[in-house]
Amino acid sequence: MNGLFITFEGTEGCGKSTQITLLAERLRKLGHPVHVTREPGGTPIGEEIRHTLKHSKNNSAMTWEAELLLMNASRAQLVREFIRPALARGEIILSDRFYDSTTAYQGYGRQLELPAVQGIIDLAVGDTRPDLTLLLTVSPEVSAARLRSRQATMPFVRDRFEESDRAFFDRVLQGYELIALAEPWRVRKVDGTSTVEAIHDAIWRLVEKELPPVADTV
Repeated sequence: MNGLFITFEGTEGCGKSTQITLLAERLRKLGHPVHVTREPGGTPIGEEIRHTLKHSKNNSAMTWEAELLLMNASRAQLVREFIRPALARGEIILSDRFYDSTTAYQGYGRQLELPAVQGIIDLAVGDTRPDLTLLLTVSPEVSAARLRSRQATMPFVRDRFEESDRAFFDRVLQGYELIALAEPWRVRKVDGTSTVEAIHDAIWRLVEKELPPVADTV
């Protein structure tokens, strides 16, 4: 029995976390076994790597190559410890980011060589690939405004990626656009500037087509 693997992608402030929560709640109400995870992180080892990558006060000198390798070390652990066993049980996995983030952020954003980036991703994930990727799209201006709002209304937690400049995020956005063009059957773009309810409805229309019968998932 195979489960369903859905990933959410997008630039900072695109609304992924909110939409993952809404989708998970709706699926569970229908009786589907659902698990939510995130990258980097999702396992005890991965969460330690996440802190090193994003929040540690000692990460300022981290090279782009080290960032790429750490990101995929977390991913390799997540795939083998969590994702593959859950899918083998016929469960639905919702992941806040997966390997498309590495292509967009470390490949296009950090401008590392794309063949090298892809080779490291392939080693980390093997044949574990998303069935559906939902790319929430917002403009750089909207992304920046949402980040400012979040930082003003929530307790401050340093995020090393959010410290990157506008040119970096412009390249990340371009990277996501190219990923969507390359795999339109998997990567489905969703307008992230609509209302929360409208975005959820658009996501549901895409997800509903992929769902197995509830009786087959228990």
